[in-house]
Amino acid sequence: MAWSENLSLDKCKELDVLPCSKEDLIKNSDFLSIHVQGGQRYKNCITLKELDKMKKTAYLINTSRGPIINEDDLIIALSTNEIAGVGLDVYEKEPLPENNKLRFLPNALLTPHIGYVTAENYNIFYNQMIESLEACVNGKPIRIIE
Repeated sequence: MAWSENLSLDKCKELDVLPCSKEDLIKNSDFLSIHVQGGQRYKNCITLKELDKMKKTAYLINTSRGPIINEDDLIIALSTNEIAGVGLDVYEKEPLPENNKLRFLPNALLTPHIGYVTAENYNIFYNQMIESLEACVNGKPIRIIE
């Protein structure tokens, strides 16, 4: 299932996902993963109102931008087991302050805005960087952004 204000039926067919409303996505997801842009448009997109509609067994994942989820409301939902848990790689304030309540919740999995870092990713990044530099030096650039 997927929701976006900009999601077309053609894109849904291409990705083999079922389009739905934001409310249906929130109510029916076992794992709700957020992939929207930051900024005012999506600030507080997820508040206690949305968290209360989620399944008690659901997990919320945010690797987009911290302010998308109202952090105070999330702490309440996690503390009262309104949702099963959260995985966060982004926060309202970064780095996440040492005394932030999220750090002390057993149902919160937190990474310091480096969730993408794996040995495999770095291997790919560095190998492609060397390939790109060599190609450029040889007058045959690759991975050109137009």
